[in-house]
Amino acid sequence: MNITNTPRIIISRTDSIGDVALTLPLCIWIKAKFPQSTLVFLCKRYTNEVVQCFNPVDEILILEDLERASDETRNTLLQGDVILHVFPNKQVASWARKAGIPYRIGTSHRWFHWFTCNVRVPFTRKNSSLHEAQLNFNLLLPLGLHALPSFVAIQAVESSFSVPKVMSTLDAGYVVLHPLSQGSAVEYPLSSYTALARVLSKANLRILITGTASEGDRIGDAFEGIPGLENLCGKCSLRELIALISNAHALVACSTGPLHLAGLMNIKAIGLFSVRTPIHPGRWKPLGMRSMALVKDPFCPRCALQQECSCISGITVDQIFHAIQD
Repeated sequence: MNITNTPRIIISRTDSIGDVALTLPLCIWIKAKFPQSTLVFLCKRYTNEVVQCFNPVDEILILEDLERASDETRNTLLQGDVILHVFPNKQVASWARKAGIPYRIGTSHRWFHWFTCNVRVPFTRKNSSLHEAQLNFNLLLPLGLHALPSFVAIQAVESSFSVPKVMSTLDAGYVVLHPLSQGSAVEYPLSSYTALARVLSKANLRILITGTASEGDRIGDAFEGIPGLENLCGKCSLRELIALISNAHALVACSTGPLHLAGLMNIKAIGLFSVRTPIHPGRWKPLGMRSMALVKDPFCPRCALQQECSCISGITVDQIFHAIQD
């Protein structure tokens, strides 16, 4: 590939917060390889405030704005030298081809990329044992990457993530519990989160419960009456949530966006996982040098057969409490 010293490179990742967070190491590599490049991140509006914290990113394109734009305006906005389809999106791939981006890189395992991408990398995420952040690096092979990095090599990312300044009356050092996942993961029982909150309260630790307004409705009064606990479900913007997590001692959640945000900021991110493919911690453990993944049984027979399994409920409150204290 004949790329200039000052390329305009577009990264397209139009899915969820956690997926966007795990794309950050890709941005770091690009900026190291092409220090004079202009790095553009194409994302959904609701993940925009996460991307704004990525220091390597120079510009942001919002998917919804491109959807409403005229063909001429969209083609202008998508001018660049390279686009990496980290999340395969048929519509975005078609736009990139029509905009005439010279190098359009995507996995060869999406049929529409055979009509829209002119650089196709033969890899698949399905059933892979590699971490999601590692898998993203496959798309950099045409740009000069020689081998996929280890998870350890890409784990330290906090220096590239800037926490937004948000006014807060909260003192640092609390524990954040994010019980639900909007269906993105196997969830730990709410009754166990309640039991954990009571243990944390007895240890004189302050507890914050986070989630969307609809998740708050599901949670209801489960945490009612626990001393030192504040339920913030539906009360924080994403920008405020990022700032809130940055001052936490630890965050506990299943594999969902806030867990990955905590990992980016090198907060103690304690993930509660099933070991079933493809949702196992080897694939979705949060980044960060202080992150950890807890499972009940790494050799769970039902998970090994990729069957529905509730083994995550076997992770004990004591295990989580000790992980928070360590």
